[in-house]
Amino acid sequence: MVSEKMYELGTKKSTIRTIFEFGRKRAAEVGEENIFDFSLGNPNVPTPEFVKNAAIDILQNSEPSAVHGYTVAPGNPQVREILAKSINERFGTKFAGKNIFITAGAAAAITISFKALAENGDEFITFAPYFPEYKVFVESVGAKLNVVPAQPQDWQINFDAFEKMLTPKVKAVIINSPNNPSGAVYSVDTIKTLAQILNKKSEEFGHAIFIISDEPYREIAYGVEVPYVPNFYDNTLVCYSYSKSFSLPGERIGYIVVPDAVADFGKIFGAVAGAARVLTHVNAPSLWQLVVAKCAGKPSDISIYERNAKLLYNGLIDAGFECVKPQGAFYLFPKALEADDYAFCERAKKYDLLLVPGADFGCKGYFRAAYCIKTETIEKSLPLFKKLAAEYRVIGL
Repeated sequence: MVSEKMYELGTKKSTIRTIFEFGRKRAAEVGEENIFDFSLGNPNVPTPEFVKNAAIDILQNSEPSAVHGYTVAPGNPQVREILAKSINERFGTKFAGKNIFITAGAAAAITISFKALAENGDEFITFAPYFPEYKVFVESVGAKLNVVPAQPQDWQINFDAFEKMLTPKVKAVIINSPNNPSGAVYSVDTIKTLAQILNKKSEEFGHAIFIISDEPYREIAYGVEVPYVPNFYDNTLVCYSYSKSFSLPGERIGYIVVPDAVADFGKIFGAVAGAARVLTHVNAPSLWQLVVAKCAGKPSDISIYERNAKLLYNGLIDAGFECVKPQGAFYLFPKALEADDYAFCERAKKYDLLLVPGADFGCKGYFRAAYCIKTETIEKSLPLFKKLAAEYRVIGL
């Protein structure tokens, strides 16, 4: 009667959403101020004033049909030119509007890219820890996702394991830096090594292996360089979103960069357009295309995230947790205090600490804490993390 696969996806909630909903119910019982919800990566930094002002100006002074009407599927041509120019100024590239396909956020950009590249029997590779929806997105286009085991000492790439997984079936490699959930930023050396391996294997297999670079957290980095991957590897598609940098997750606006240097640019860009068509992508929201064009290149205020990162990291270390210091995004990924990360997160609920098990991100024995929340909430949570750690010392787990 219906697709059982779609029914399963539609009725089985993600762990993150389940924990978040538990938190809403619990807050109604004990009060919002007594719930320490680290589950959801929903930006708490207010949308910048310049974004609000740009939207007001456009709504008040622009032709309504231009604001609310259709654009061509790849996006408003003038907007695409402005975004390409902004990217060029930041990263020394030579893109034009023809290299930009505007999408309804990063999820659309990623899924369109997967659909554009995938053929029957193809495989995609990503690196633990990874965003769980990659598996859903890859399988939705008829491909298979393989996950390279983590390198927990620094959350860079485990290249030995990666090379063993590269076969002629691999169509693309998915990277996410700054990373959700670890907060790690792939170094220049990591990206260079990845590029060298893929160039060698592409030549050996007789076909291009693409990098799909998922970059919604690009602007949220704490004093470290976030390498711009197309400058190191030609066959790269960049998937970007303004959800995190401009605190606009509900507006669904982002883009795909398809560089001229990719193998057979015309065919790849055409496949992106075709994939968008099949996935019913008519065009990204017209108003928000105009808004991000007016705001292109303007800096984001990440000071709150940086302060929260330092506060939570130092507090957890002081409580006895092990954790790699985050370099970006707005997540910590500490080691759980027992091997069963689900059991650990359940025990944490005793203190109204809502945490996400690491197994959901491909790393058993860890947990994710999203610190895009009020600073005072983090401050009030730290004694509870200490109590949780002390309980483990008492029971000897």
